[in-house]
Amino acid sequence: MAEIIKRNKAMSVSPLKSSQPVGAALAFLGINRAIPMMHGSQGCTAFGKVYFVRHFREPIPLQTTAMDQVSSVMGADDNVVEGLKTLCEKSGPALIGLPTTGLSETQGTDIKMAVKQFREKYPQYAPIKVVPVNTPDFSGSMESGYAAAVTAMIDVLVPKAEEAGTRPGKRPRQVNVLASSMLTPGDVEALKEIIESFGLRPVVIPDISDSLDGHLTDNDFNALTVGGTLVSEFAALGDAVATISLGASLKKAAKLLHERTGVPTYDFDSLIGLDATDALIMALIEISDQPVPEKIERHRAQLEDAMVDTHFMTGQARIAVAADPDLLNSFAVFLTGMGAEIVSAVTSANAPVLKQLPASEVKIGDLEDLELLARERGAQLVIGNSHCAATAERLNVPLFHAGFPLYDLVGGYQRTWIGYRGARQAMFDLANLLLKHGTHEIAPYRSIYSSRPEDMEASYDNSAVASHSIG
Repeated sequence: MAEIIKRNKAMSVSPLKSSQPVGAALAFLGINRAIPMMHGSQGCTAFGKVYFVRHFREPIPLQTTAMDQVSSVMGADDNVVEGLKTLCEKSGPALIGLPTTGLSETQGTDIKMAVKQFREKYPQYAPIKVVPVNTPDFSGSMESGYAAAVTAMIDVLVPKAEEAGTRPGKRPRQVNVLASSMLTPGDVEALKEIIESFGLRPVVIPDISDSLDGHLTDNDFNALTVGGTLVSEFAALGDAVATISLGASLKKAAKLLHERTGVPTYDFDSLIGLDATDALIMALIEISDQPVPEKIERHRAQLEDAMVDTHFMTGQARIAVAADPDLLNSFAVFLTGMGAEIVSAVTSANAPVLKQLPASEVKIGDLEDLELLARERGAQLVIGNSHCAATAERLNVPLFHAGFPLYDLVGGYQRTWIGYRGARQAMFDLANLLLKHGTHEIAPYRSIYSSRPEDMEASYDNSAVASHSIG
C-alpha cells in the first residue's frame, strides 16, 4: 500500500492539475449536439477553451454565463437563466452541460435552483436537457470534475427502471460503457472495436471517440458537438445486458446507474497491460457467451512477444510519473509489471485508488515536486503531459507523453494505450525512448593492448583507477 503524502506548501509551482470545470466540459463534449456552458467569468471559460483547442487542434464549442464584478457580489442566477435561454433560442442543442467554477461556487450559487427558475420562466424549452453539476476548481482535478459530470448526466437523464419500463437484458447485445477521463479518443475507439468483436453493441458514456477524434465535417464551424452519445440512448441504458465501468473515478457513477436500472456492473481500474486486458476479455466472454475471436488471440500473442523483446530495456528502469489518479494507477501497475520501478509518483488530487499504487509513496503536488523527487532518486524517464517537457529537459531524461493537455505532440490526443495492441505500442515507445537516451547500455571495453594511442591512454587511465580501487 502506497503512502499518500499531502501538500505541504501554500502555492503550486508549475501546476500539474487541470481544473474540475475543464473535466466536466470534456464529459459534456462527448454527447451529441451538446454544449457546455461554464457558470463563471469569461476568463474561466477562455482558459479551458485554450486547453481544448491546443490539445485536440479543433474548434471547441464552449460557452459562459460571463459573470462580472456586480453579479459576483449581488448574485448571478439571472446570468444562468438568460444564458440558457439564449443557447436554446439560437442553437437548439439536445443537451446543455452547466458546470460551476471557483468564482460561482465562492459567490454561493445554487446551480440547481437556477435551472429550476429557467424551467419555470421558459417552459417552451422543456425538451432541451440541462445538466447542472458543481465543479469548483479550487478542489479536485480534471478527473473528478469529469466523473461528477458523468454522475450528473446519469442522475438527470436516466429514469428509474419501474418508471421507464426498462429491464436488464431486454437488449441482449447492448453493453453500457462508462469511460474515464484517462481514456483518449483513440482508447475509446479501440475499446469499442474489442467489444464489437464479441458481437456486442457498446453505448459509451461519454463517447469522445465520435466527437473529438478529429474528423472533418461539411460545416466550417458548429456551435454544438458533432458526434458522440445520443441523448436518447440514456433512456434505454436500463435495457442493457451489462455495464462496463472503466476507471476508479467512475465507481460512483456506475453505482448510481446500477441503482437506477439494475443492470449488472463490471468495474475495471485499468485496461493497460496484459493482466488488465485479460480481465476485460474474460468479462466479455461471460457477457456475450462467445469464444475469444482469433484476432484478439493473435493480438495477445503479439503483446507477449513484445514483452519478451522490451523487458531488457524496461527491467529496473527508474521512472517518474505525473498524472491524475486513474492514469497514474494504470501506468504504475503496467510499468511495475514490466520490471520497472516507480521512483517518483505525483498526482493532482487525492483519490481512494492511490492507496493500491505499486509505489512506496504518492505525492499530491505539482511538477516542482516531481522534479525534486525524480532528481533525488535518479529517474531515467518521465511520463506526463506537455507541461512536463521543461521538467524532463532540466533532468536530461526523455519524456513519454501521456495525459492532458498534449500540445507539443501532433495527434497525441489519438494515441492508444489500452488493450493488447495499445499496450504493445506503449512498450515499444517506452523501450525506444530508453534506448535512445542510452539507458542500460554497457560502456565499451578498450583493451590495454590496443594499438591506437587514444585507446592506450584510456586503457592506462582505466587501469590506474582499477589499481587504486584494488589497493
